[in-house]
Amino acid sequence: MEIKTALTYDDVLLVPQKSDIVSRQDVNTSTQLNKKISLKIPIISANMDTVTEADMATAMSLAGGIGIIHRFCDIATQAKEVAKVKRKQNIVIDNPFYVSPTSTLTDVKEKIKEYNCKSFLVTDNSQKLLGILTPRDVTFIKNENALVKDLMTPQDKLITAHHDISPENAKKLMRENRIEKLPLVDHEFKIKGLITAKDIIKNYNNIGASKDNKGRLIVGAAIGVRSDYMERAEALIKADVDVLVLDIAHGHSSNAVNAIKAIKNKWPDVEIIGGNIATGQAATDLIKAGVDAVKVGVGPGSICTTRITTGFGVPQLTAIMNVYQAAKKYHVPVIADGGVKQPGDMVKALGAGADSIMMGGQLSGTKESPGLPITYHGRQYKISRGMASLTAALARPDAKEKLKEITPEGVEARVPYRGPVENILGQYIGGLRSGMSYGNARTVEELKNNTKFIRITNAGSRESHSHDNEVL
Repeated sequence: MEIKTALTYDDVLLVPQKSDIVSRQDVNTSTQLNKKISLKIPIISANMDTVTEADMATAMSLAGGIGIIHRFCDIATQAKEVAKVKRKQNIVIDNPFYVSPTSTLTDVKEKIKEYNCKSFLVTDNSQKLLGILTPRDVTFIKNENALVKDLMTPQDKLITAHHDISPENAKKLMRENRIEKLPLVDHEFKIKGLITAKDIIKNYNNIGASKDNKGRLIVGAAIGVRSDYMERAEALIKADVDVLVLDIAHGHSSNAVNAIKAIKNKWPDVEIIGGNIATGQAATDLIKAGVDAVKVGVGPGSICTTRITTGFGVPQLTAIMNVYQAAKKYHVPVIADGGVKQPGDMVKALGAGADSIMMGGQLSGTKESPGLPITYHGRQYKISRGMASLTAALARPDAKEKLKEITPEGVEARVPYRGPVENILGQYIGGLRSGMSYGNARTVEELKNNTKFIRITNAGSRESHSHDNEVL
């Protein structure tokens, strides 16, 4: 048997190229997530329950990347997390919240808590617009049993527009009438949408955000390959998820291929990212099954122990190169998942053929990651865990019945609290811009084409880090 050598990020360096890039700000960090979705920055937050829920996914999209909502919750909860991101910023809200005219002030307050929304359209059973209820309509009202119909601003006092009005004309109409909310209706006065001044301002200010064609932030969500995955996919699609990510440790399997085919057969237009894989043949098989992007990484994550537990895996740099050689024949993007410890690793991953990277450990200690900070020995931390770790396995519904069968392939860990995720992203994108200038690459695609790797020794690796001094 021939035993080949495989390499990871610390085994290589990129060779500097003659560069005519005057400033690192002259480079373009945008990339393709899959065939239809582009990102301004090539970073994805991992679908882990200690990394990505609505807050993280929102922050990632606002920064120009994307977050993938984890699946370790019930279907309704995951769909709600997706909906939170999609409603965070809109040009047009397709399904605005509404209340009945016979609802009480108590009912309205419960909806305010549930939806984190303070204004509601008032409709009858046929979705005909009857009025609008805003904070100014209920301020100083002490009667909790007061009815919405007695508090609302009625239809005849509202400024409305036909649902096909352009954003520019809507903005002009709102400015002329000094209103903050513009209900959109059809010829029967049935609700077709809502435009708010806040959303117009957000959309204008967040020009670097990752948005869909309606101006909403984009978001992905993970699904499995067994039991309820079709029901989960359906709920997420109804919540307007932009991409589904197949969440399975060994993506080159019949379970994965069959799940991809089933989803594509029922929803041909849905975007699917398949993985995790580590070989060119795996990429070819998943692409033929119907995926729109492939995710690379078997065992490189900071809290993953798959290689130790099973003996299987491929060092990440070699895995990316192998997958890229197969995927580029089909023009399918590659996502490098795991193993990135510093910005230079991301530059190496992209140079090796990845179109974007997925990070978990580096983002798990941020303000936007799920969970509250804890204090240990005077320092703040957050908890991070692999989704194949013991605690993650025990949290699943069937854990007690299968306790003896659980073999962890991940660990739980404390990670330092790092503050807002934008700080981390700023460091990584700054490193990427500098790296691209060293490689004379104005685009991610040019970085791939210009890249030349050299292997280094352990001494070369030590030399690459700060040495022979006491770091302050």
